[in-house]
Amino acid sequence: MAMAALRREGRRIASPFATSHVINPIRSSLVSSEDNALTGVRSISTQAVRNRMKSVKNIQKITKAMKMVAASKLRAIQSKAENSRGLWQPFTALLGDFPSVDVKKNVIVTVSSDKGLCGGINSTVVKISRGLHKLNSGPDKECKYAILGEKARAQLIRDSKKDIELTMTELQKNPLNYTQVAVLADDILRNVEFDALRVVYNKFHSVVSFLPTTSTVLSPEIVEREAEAGGKLGELDLYEIEGGESKSEVLQNLAEFQFSCVLFNAVLENACSEQGARMSAMDSSSRNAGDMLDRLTLTYNRTRQASITTELIEIISGASALEG
Repeated sequence: MAMAALRREGRRIASPFATSHVINPIRSSLVSSEDNALTGVRSISTQAVRNRMKSVKNIQKITKAMKMVAASKLRAIQSKAENSRGLWQPFTALLGDFPSVDVKKNVIVTVSSDKGLCGGINSTVVKISRGLHKLNSGPDKECKYAILGEKARAQLIRDSKKDIELTMTELQKNPLNYTQVAVLADDILRNVEFDALRVVYNKFHSVVSFLPTTSTVLSPEIVEREAEAGGKLGELDLYEIEGGESKSEVLQNLAEFQFSCVLFNAVLENACSEQGARMSAMDSSSRNAGDMLDRLTLTYNRTRQASITTELIEIISGASALEG
């Protein structure tokens, strides 16, 4: 009898609330931060959760779009990078690659990207460049930087500003081609003095794998010195030079062409690594956004259920008070 009377009173009391259902739930659920601060209640507003869910959904859409853009760019660059490997490999077979050669003037050519959101590929090449700089510096040695890319410049300028000879950015503003990179290589050769050029870049293996690599290009004078010392470069004397050019002129042309080919391959390989790393980073960000959205949905449902429960308690309490 008491429960039946309580239900009847509940229906009778609930009718005024039904006429103002637009106001009461909003008042109970959208609790302002000022009211919470005054009453000492620690709760979360469903409106705040909805706004947060909306922002996370927008971020997820952006990361998915960036992943698709990176995938399309990777497909366009990957074929160029694979074809460019045929340019520098003959030079390596002829002149070799001597990363441990001891010379007085070293120039470290650091290849990085202009944009971020691509994992740790830029930090990796900067770390290797700093290690090479420390290894090839000394009282009777000189080591300088030639930087390609804004991200490496921003990191190296902090502690090695006096050693930076040349900086070039916005390499990928236009589609990469050999002519563009050959002009950059010519600028480096004309503006820096070197015995060895050490090109540091990320070699592309797959979307989730890249290998930090260093390629060494020797000056013609050092090539002649190493050839006279024997070893692999001693085989250069077995080749017969045709035309009126001397051996030093041929070595000069070979060194310039070798550097432009190595730099072209390095820029393309690093661009592929950048897009692959960006794909992985954006895929991870999209998954994290999905996980956050699930947690926010659970929080929203709990908050909404708590609000409904509070409304029911208020109605029953009011009915009990009227009955008493």
